[in-house]
Amino acid sequence: MSYLITEIIILFLINAFMMYQELINHFNMKIHLQTPRLILRQWQDSDASPFIQMCADPEVMRYFLNPLTEQQSLAFMQRIQNFIATHGWGLFAVELKSSGEFIGFIGLHQHLEHYDFAPCIEIGWRLAKQYWHNGYATEGAKAVLDYAFRELQLDNVVSFTTVLNTPSEKVMQKIGLSKVKTFAHPLVPADHPLLMHVLYQIDRQSYLQAH
Repeated sequence: MSYLITEIIILFLINAFMMYQELINHFNMKIHLQTPRLILRQWQDSDASPFIQMCADPEVMRYFLNPLTEQQSLAFMQRIQNFIATHGWGLFAVELKSSGEFIGFIGLHQHLEHYDFAPCIEIGWRLAKQYWHNGYATEGAKAVLDYAFRELQLDNVVSFTTVLNTPSEKVMQKIGLSKVKTFAHPLVPADHPLLMHVLYQIDRQSYLQAH
């Protein structure tokens, strides 16, 4: 009998320790948002390699002027990390709950200049191509938009992309944003095929009335 009791106590302690470790790991990840399939969190060192690969992929970056070099990707990642650490929100790293795989980013980005609609907060996303066509961008963006209006109490959120990027434009529509205008991107050369962009937006009052 004493042996059985000892065995039960050991199993209990092992399970308790495993639960404790899981809680510690979640705390260290600095999770900000969760959806049924995704975790949106602060960035960590292990994200660097897949992020570099994603941003160097010509297909992923075809709606930007150029793919990013390794140094550019690391610098971008560091800026995002610093912004989240300072403000508590930003372009969150996204991982799959089912596997823990890093799949890209979804979140909010602050623009203070360059655009005639600045200052503004943009909702945006970028996922590695092997994770496309699964609804992850829409699922994560819906959670971020709700967070933006209910938790951060933002007045307005925008999103924009080149007119050629119909997949991202469809995500904007699915999460409830409305088209405002087409505009020439001020940082794109006038003769470049990516010059013309679409601007979408939604304000907090409209969002809360619809949700």
